[in-house]
This record gives sequence, structure tokens and C-alpha cells, in this order.
Amino acid sequence: MESFWDYSVWGFFNLIAVLMISLLAANALERSVPFFKSSLIPTSVLGGLMLLIVASVYRVVTGNMMFNTDFFGGNGSDNLEIITYHTLALGFIASTFRSNEGKLTKTRAREIFNTGVTTVSTYLLQGILGLIISIVAVKMIPGFFNAAGILLPFGYGQGTGQALNYGGIFENDYGFVGGKSFGLSIAALGFLSASIGGVIYLNILKKKGRVTSIGEDEKSILSEEIQGENEIPMQRNMDKITVQVALVIVGYLIAFVFMKLLAQAIPSMGSVIFGFNFIMGVLAAALMKGALNSLKKAGLVKKEYVNNFLMTRVSNFFFDVMVVAGVAAIRIHIIKDYWAVILAMAVVGLVITFAYNRVVANRLFPDYKDEQFLMMYGMLTGTASTGTILLRELDNEFKTPASSNMVYQNFPAIVFGFPLMLLATMAPKQPILTLGILVGFFLVMNVILFRSSIFKRGKKVE
Repeated sequence: MESFWDYSVWGFFNLIAVLMISLLAANALERSVPFFKSSLIPTSVLGGLMLLIVASVYRVVTGNMMFNTDFFGGNGSDNLEIITYHTLALGFIASTFRSNEGKLTKTRAREIFNTGVTTVSTYLLQGILGLIISIVAVKMIPGFFNAAGILLPFGYGQGTGQALNYGGIFENDYGFVGGKSFGLSIAALGFLSASIGGVIYLNILKKKGRVTSIGEDEKSILSEEIQGENEIPMQRNMDKITVQVALVIVGYLIAFVFMKLLAQAIPSMGSVIFGFNFIMGVLAAALMKGALNSLKKAGLVKKEYVNNFLMTRVSNFFFDVMVVAGVAAIRIHIIKDYWAVILAMAVVGLVITFAYNRVVANRLFPDYKDEQFLMMYGMLTGTASTGTILLRELDNEFKTPASSNMVYQNFPAIVFGFPLMLLATMAPKQPILTLGILVGFFLVMNVILFRSSIFKRGKKVE
């Protein structure tokens, strides 16, 4: 029988509390220290790095892992990974529930489609170069995991949660010791790459007079952004934020049932299926959203239950917790022999993501090329929130289509990107074959992306 004063009762709460303290401390630093204020490093990344440093110093001094002490219930390191895993899906579910307004023109549909294809093409490019680095590294580092490089697109392109998911699959199913920490390290360096490349580019634009000040963005919120038409009241029998959280939790429960049934039907794919928890969450949320809309059209539901403003806050909360927990979960001592490879992948990831997306933005989005580039570069080295941070420095009112491109591109990106997720599990068995397929896939995606230029050129030759 548990005693309420035992750490077994308080350990998980203490862990959450320390994560929140690190976020508050990081926010205070970014508001008071000019360097951090202009660095554009996300607060959640800074908070996670602070915890990582403290935990590393603690281990050097005591020889023990700070998060595995009694204060955190004895298994805080594992709980950090669990928190990262779940908050990834919860954040995506909350994002899916938000309503999308406005009709798409043919031009806008093409730009959104091109944005989705660019996202997948960047994943593939990151995967190709990352896999080349790890294949070469195997020759120089005894026992190194040959498919480690495929984690680059998951860490950079998809963020902390997916880097942990696939690092865990490689660690548990293929014997990659330190796979989770390797993936999380790549993701953490991805956020730093977003800040470094973003600040460099913003300073170039500042010299051209397009940016006045970097790191300043205070915007008041209008009342109509908080309360939409025909919505349930903010407070009555149940608080409105409680309704939003309840919808997200129910959506995740449905996703769990989906994954459990699929894993029972295909036992050999259990790890991969549960690694797709965020996709299953998006599917469950879309089904719930469709059901609510159908009930509303039938007159059975009179009010709008989803509030975009609050659901965005819920989504951002989960993503902030995901990032700070994911960075703090890195176990440096496990991957200390791999830092040269990790840094090589980080630098390559920064350079190729920057260069490729700059070319695409110039060629396909000439009317708002700088805004599109900043959004895509930030998103494809960090997360959607990182892309938004960079975009706001140039387009703080979101007047260009770049922000809506980021929202709507998820569907084509998931459709075209799904094969990459399956290929990732093939890489440990057939790294060279996987590399060849990635190259072929990348070429096909670029033919699709630059189809207008290619076909026009062909007509001129005729």
C-alpha cells in the first residue's frame, strides 16, 4: 500500500515540476539576456539544455543519474522518454482538431502541394546524406550502427518525438545501444541549427532593410480570436479548456485502440505501429472531427465544441513539454563515442536543408520567397513552432500564404512521406539498398516538384 509521503507517489509530479521550472527559467533568460533574446532559440530547447547540463554535472560529481534518484521516483530517465513519446501524439491530435477556414484557389492548392512535396524531398535528402555518413562511420568506429544516419530526417525534419520513436525501434529491435539518445541529440542540434541558420539569414535581410529587430514580437490578441461564433461558453457546467483537453485525450485513447488492434493483427510490426502513434492520433482526431461536424449538420449538436484559440494553446503546451523532456532525456555518457558522427550529421543537416529550401523557395515561391524559406527551414530543422518563430520575424501578421502552407501541407507530406517511415526499418538490414531507394525516391519527388519547369523546357526543345 502506497504512502502519500513516499517518492513513489511524488516522483512523477516532481519530474513534471522540474520540467516546468526549467521552462520558466528559460523564459526569464530569453526575456532578460540580450544574447538569448536575439538567438531565436525556442524556450523549450533552452530549458531542456539547462536540465541536460545540470544532469551531466550531477553525474560527474556523484556518479549517479540525476533523474533516476529517489526524488524522481527512481525511473525519471525512462519517464522523460515516455513523456516525449506521448506529448508528440497529443500535440498533433490537438492541431488536427482545429478548424481550417477559407476556400483554396487553384494557385493556393498548387503552392500547398509543392510545400508538402518540398517537406518530403528534404526528408529524403537528409536521409540520404545521413545514411552515407553512418555507412562510412561503420568503417572507422567499431560496433557503430550502420543505419544511424536515417535518424537525421526524423530528428531534423520531424522533431524530438519521432527521433525518440525511431531511436527506440533501433535500440530495442536492432541492438543500437544508445539509439534513443542518438536520435534525441540529433533533434536537439536540429533546433540549434534552426536558430543559427535562421539568425544568419535574418541578419542578411536586416542589412537589406527587411527586418528591423530580431527577437521582438509582442502582439495583442483580439477577442474574436479567443471566442468564435456559436461556440460553447467559456465557463458553465464545464470549463471550455477542459472540453478541449477531453477531446484530445479521447482521441488518443481511440488511437491506442487502433494501434493495439493493428499490433495484434500484425505482431511482427508492433514496434513500428506504436512508433506511428502520432499518425494514428491524427487519424482518430480527424474521425472525431468529422463525426462532430456530421452531428452538427444533423442538428443533434447545436454548438461548436472546438475552439481554435484554446486548441492551439493545448497543442503548443504539449509540444513545449515534448521538447524540454526530449532534450533532458539525452544520456550523454551512452553516446560519448559518437559525438563526431552526430556533429557531422548536424552540420550536414544544417547546410543541405538551408541550401535546398533556399533554391526551392526562389524557384517556386517568388512572391514570398523569404517568408516561405524561413518557415520551411525552421520547420525542417526543428518543428512547426520553430518555423513559425522564424516566419514571425519577417511576417508577424501572417499576411503571406507561408503560414497556411505550413498548416495545409501536412496531408501531402504524410501521403508521400509514409514510405520513408517504412524504409527506415529496412535500413538496418539493407543500408545500401535503402540508400539507393532513397536516392531514386528523391529524384522522383523533385521531378514532381519542378514539373512545370521540366515540362516547359521539354516543349521548348521540341
